Amino acid sequence: MNASTAVTWQYLAPNVKSCYRQLFVAGTRIRARVLYGLFISDEEPLTPEEIALDFNLPVDAVHEAIAYCQGDPPEIAWDFEREERLMVASGMNKPDYKDGAK
Repeated sequence: MNASTAVTWQYLAPNVKSCYRQLFVAGTRIRARVLYGLFISDEEPLTPEEIALDFNLPVDAVHEAIAYCQGDPPEIAWDFEREERLMVASGMNKPDYKDGAK
């Protein structure tokens, strides 16, 4: 059982207009993984309160996004794999790639 199907989220929902499968903060284009990335950053991790302030979100929405991502939902892995395939197909993963040049 994964976190996205086992829990009813108050602040998170799919975005039917997005190609991403992961959950977003409902009514926004903000993916839960973006918020989580700021929380776990190796460089300068932000507190949930700082993230909420930066994105003008309720702190509970940030906590929910963190909990969702910590549950390791498969849709986040699918999104990462899709992005990787797109980078390979477009040549973006090549060392000499700059501004669309292949």
